[in-house]
Amino acid sequence: MKILIAAGTGFLGKNLEEYFSRRNHEVKILTRHPKRKNEIFWDVKTIGVWKNELENSDVLINLTGKSVDCRYDDKNKKEIFDSRINSTRILQQAINECQNPPKIWLNASSATIYVHSETHLNTESNGIIGDDFSMNICKSWEKEFFKAENPNIRKVALRTSIVLGKNGGAFLKFQQITKLGLGGKQGSGYQQMSWIHIDDFCEAVNFIVENENLKGAINITAPNPLSNEKMMKQLREKFKFPFGIPSPVWLLEIAAMLIGTETELMLKSRNVFPESLLENRFQFQYDTFEKALKNL
Repeated sequence: MKILIAAGTGFLGKNLEEYFSRRNHEVKILTRHPKRKNEIFWDVKTIGVWKNELENSDVLINLTGKSVDCRYDDKNKKEIFDSRINSTRILQQAINECQNPPKIWLNASSATIYVHSETHLNTESNGIIGDDFSMNICKSWEKEFFKAENPNIRKVALRTSIVLGKNGGAFLKFQQITKLGLGGKQGSGYQQMSWIHIDDFCEAVNFIVENENLKGAINITAPNPLSNEKMMKQLREKFKFPFGIPSPVWLLEIAAMLIGTETELMLKSRNVFPESLLENRFQFQYDTFEKALKNL
């Protein structure tokens, strides 16, 4: 296959590129800073020569979006919103001009679209979607993505949870705070942590590409979320660190301000279940946090 990854130079994009390249697929990357032969310049705003790469391609994967690991001031909020909406919109315009567009378009989304829930397990069919800055970003993102119907293009929104890997993502931060003795529970510790191993993330994307009955919004997360308290306990045990200082909400608020992030990233309970993947018989290599942690 010919696979095009928009914003493919980050943690997820690099792992997907490696995954598909190992299987002898042709992978091209759209980026604002091309450095390699398979990287093509795009400014995320206007149609350029990059549109030619869409012609006769098989798969488009759009991962574009400013990181939410920042303070939610007006400037950052606008950039978070614009980067997601504008990239989706310009790709749609380019696809509309193609004679032979991709057969499937996978667009990034987030498990954050669901409300904070410590007890209700959110599936694609019964998930509760709420109303705040983060959820509204996800809703607007998916609305823009699904707004135009292209009868010959299968569209999938990837509602992805925390992705854990050795070469990036959240795992390195969990490892760091644990080894600093700060690996106690955050806040109440009751908040559910939905996660997925990077290998299963790549396998899930490939599984969706290969299964033509999969479309719409799909939860990309392992089937066993666990509480923040239990997650941190397993991390301490695996790294053989004897204690972990708990972080009450007031302390997290101060720390988040100092390092330029938001407490929502640790305190929101993302209790999400991959109903669609499991119903279609996707098999997770790392279905429990314990298995993922042992590998990582």
